[in-house]
Amino acid sequence: MPEIGILLHRRIRHHGERGDELIGRGALSDAVTEYRTALQLIPEPRHDWAASTWVLGSLGDVLFQLGRYEEARDALSEAMSCPGGVGNPFLHLRLGQSWYELGRRGPAADELGRAWMGAGPGIFDDEPPRYLELVQRVLRPAERGSPGR
Repeated sequence: MPEIGILLHRRIRHHGERGDELIGRGALSDAVTEYRTALQLIPEPRHDWAASTWVLGSLGDVLFQLGRYEEARDALSEAMSCPGGVGNPFLHLRLGQSWYELGRRGPAADELGRAWMGAGPGIFDDEPPRYLELVQRVLRPAERGSPGR
């Protein structure tokens, strides 16, 4: 896999860290701008770079927090096609939550189930209970139908 040059990586990281700081201060819309700036610096094809995974994940997270669920879903879905995206419990959690808020319970249950499988039920500790409840409703029928039960 190719490497991003050190100077470009520093610029990308600067904007990402600035976005993180802005979130800490409650300036979520400004954080979106910083993450989008970082994303624009990543060379094409964007999906080849690990930096895309964390920038898109951070962007999706803040968009979710802002209630911009379609944009969050799009950013998080794109993060899944980047290195390390699939299997990242937090990305699956936020993507599942975005699907849930868009009224799409099937894809929501799939992604939330992946979050559960990757990190266990503790990943839901600081989240509204409706997400964990969906996963539990989906998992219960499978548990009842398994051998030895």
